[in-house]
Amino acid sequence: MVGGRSVRGPRRHAAAASVVVPFPRGAAGARLDLVRFVPSGRSLGASLVVLALVGAAYLVAYFTPVFAVERVDISGASPQLTREVRAATAGLLGQSLVGVDANEVEGILRALPAVAGVSVDRAFPNTLVVRLAPERTVAVVRQGRTSWEVTGAGKVIREIETGTQRHFPRLWLAKGATIRRGDVIPPGFIPATRALADAHSVGLGTRVKGVRPVGDEITLVLRSGTELRLGRATQVGLKLTVASRVLRLVDSGTAYVDVSVPQRPVAG
Repeated sequence: MVGGRSVRGPRRHAAAASVVVPFPRGAAGARLDLVRFVPSGRSLGASLVVLALVGAAYLVAYFTPVFAVERVDISGASPQLTREVRAATAGLLGQSLVGVDANEVEGILRALPAVAGVSVDRAFPNTLVVRLAPERTVAVVRQGRTSWEVTGAGKVIREIETGTQRHFPRLWLAKGATIRRGDVIPPGFIPATRALADAHSVGLGTRVKGVRPVGDEITLVLRSGTELRLGRATQVGLKLTVASRVLRLVDSGTAYVDVSVPQRPVAG
């Protein structure tokens, strides 16, 4: 003791107490009963019987003539395109409708130049249903003595007899250009075919007699003789919409309607 006070040595820290977290235990005898998750032998047997019946039914449908394709129902196509589709699907006649791959058939038909879209479905027991969206012809391309139908995108649909389809405007290609069914015409003519497609979309398609692509400017000539001067091949849809409205206000003998600046159309 010093001065009546006891002197203690440095205080020692008590050792950290261990903390025990008890893990809850289930009631006595409680355990995961896996047995109740296992199907009974009777259930397994019934499932196998059902699978066997389904497989047998599929095999019967696939290998017997009960569901053989007897007819191809085609809609949405012209008589000529219908003939092309029938020729492309002739090999499916007699095959099982169950085994027909609709996606594969759609791919075959999309390869036809005159087909823009197609859907194929089954109509049991014996019919294959084909729904078509055909390409739209907007012009006839002439090259020498040959003539071809083309779409707004410039795709060549088919060769036609020269002198037929006179209601379509004509485009003349140089003799050196190569053109075949399914090909695309030279790029310099595509603005003209796109303008013709836009003319159809605003209701002027049947009134167009010809098209004059001069440089990068386009002029459509109506059957009345009126010229629709579109200027550069930009905003063609808007220009033709304006032109269709102006044509309602002017005489049929009007020489031209200039919509190269669609905000300020001029007729003369």
